[in-house]
Amino acid sequence: MTVQTPSPFPHHPKIPEQVSYHRTELGPILALYGRMVAAGEWRDYGISCLREVAVFSVFRRSAENPLYRIEKRPKLRNKQGQYAVIGMDGQVLKRGHDLKTVLRVLEKKLIRAVD
Repeated sequence: MTVQTPSPFPHHPKIPEQVSYHRTELGPILALYGRMVAAGEWRDYGISCLREVAVFSVFRRSAENPLYRIEKRPKLRNKQGQYAVIGMDGQVLKRGHDLKTVLRVLEKKLIRAVD
């Protein structure tokens, strides 16, 4: 007679994986965020880690819709690039494989003519 120890969750479904930002990815994002806060452009941010996408949302005021969303979609890694910057209206401003290159579209918004 064989004895088997019962598993605590015999029919437990597989826990869905989450997409999240790695520390090396958050560094350039938070550096840009700090510069934009110092310039008075941005004021708040939010991070969402979902099943297929990780989103870093940037707000001018915390009660508004996000000005920009920086998204990471690993499924698009071999196609269009896993990183994208999306504007308030849902328009994709930049998409690519390199995060620093994609973030440059927001750097241009920091450079203004001085009167």
